[in-house]
Amino acid sequence: MENKSQSSRGFLIALTATVIWSTTGIFISYLSREYSLPSLVLAFWRDLFVSFGMAVGLLVFSRARFHLERSHWKFMILYGLTLAIFNSMWTFSVQYNGAAVATVMAFSSPAMTAILSKIIFKEQFSPIKIFSIVLSLAGIVFVSGAYDPSAWNLNPLGIVFGLLSGFMFAVYNLEGKHASDTHVDSWTALLYSFAGATFFLLFFNLGNDLFNAGKVPFADMLWLGNSISGWGILFFLGVAPTLGGFGLYTLSIRYLSPTTSNLIATLEPAFTAIWAYFILNEILTGMQLMGGFLVLAGVILLRFAKE
Repeated sequence: MENKSQSSRGFLIALTATVIWSTTGIFISYLSREYSLPSLVLAFWRDLFVSFGMAVGLLVFSRARFHLERSHWKFMILYGLTLAIFNSMWTFSVQYNGAAVATVMAFSSPAMTAILSKIIFKEQFSPIKIFSIVLSLAGIVFVSGAYDPSAWNLNPLGIVFGLLSGFMFAVYNLEGKHASDTHVDSWTALLYSFAGATFFLLFFNLGNDLFNAGKVPFADMLWLGNSISGWGILFFLGVAPTLGGFGLYTLSIRYLSPTTSNLIATLEPAFTAIWAYFILNEILTGMQLMGGFLVLAGVILLRFAKE
């Protein structure tokens, strides 16, 4: 009875984490539409607020997690750079594709993670794993509309940013595995990866300003001006969906196996699509819904594939 009770508790926690995570694209899309907030500026402030929230949380609850071995600093810089690129690509993808499509396209990451594992770690593929990768990638083609040549004329950047967000998240996952294998605490890694990403995003914004001749460096950093609601939504985006979702997801693994928690997390595109429909009036077409189903089926099969 106790095990059943713990399992139910873990399921509820993981489900709550997934619902919270699923709002990320909604907030980004809303800020892009309502305030025309530049993507790189949005990504910078989001990561800064996450870092701030993490620092405050660890300062109050676990100061020991601020410590990082000297030998891990070089890797953590690379980890932060990867996260900065991923967050940039993800934000651009939401801007060009909408929250629902961007979220589904980001779920190409499990298939890309498997492919990179094959290349880097010489991982062996079972027939189920191969089939799951094919399903996921086929689904992305339908969701993005890449099967239609005209899509590459109408929304080529959306397709590219969507695929790059999945690829960079796959790289980030592999780096996360390395951090775990080298015994870097997950909360410590989260703090310094987001802090590093914030640093790199500051320079991404500077480079973008310098690329646009005549533009004053960092002129867009205070784009929201005195908009209390805009800053409030941006702060909430940085703290709640990321820290809240990640924290609850980590807590769920105390009661569930990682495989079960990950499987529950694959519901994120479905929740995002629901949020997007009611809040942003985004509607997936029949082909996109079919593609989303293929991606979800591929991810589920990948969870059950033998290692």
